[in-house]
Amino acid sequence: MEYKSNHNVVYSCKYHVVWCPKYRRKVLVNGVDVRLKELIEEICNEFCIDIIEMEIMPDHVHLLMEVAPQFGVHKAVKLIKGRTSRVLRQEFGWLRSRLPSLWTNSYFVSTVGSAPLSVIKQYIENQKNV
Repeated sequence: MEYKSNHNVVYSCKYHVVWCPKYRRKVLVNGVDVRLKELIEEICNEFCIDIIEMEIMPDHVHLLMEVAPQFGVHKAVKLIKGRTSRVLRQEFGWLRSRLPSLWTNSYFVSTVGSAPLSVIKQYIENQKNV
């Protein structure tokens, strides 16, 4: 197992996170998916969140990430969803007319401890093949 450390904590906090657009609409298409991936990478780089794997499906997002415990998974997801919603709705006007807000208020999160990391990574990689 590989551990990270900052000034006062040694950790390994990996999370599998999934969230959907409002009403599970298939709006993450036609360039929105590509731009969303770019935005998530920018945000995660800015806040030192490691993306292990990411897949954008037409109606949901899978993200396998490592977050420092002081930052917290909830803060990370809230930040990613909030900023991506604002930017995508500005850049793709048709999203504003189709949805009152881009994302649902909820999300799924699971710590990656009970299953080997390779199994979850492979699951996310194979999402588009299902």
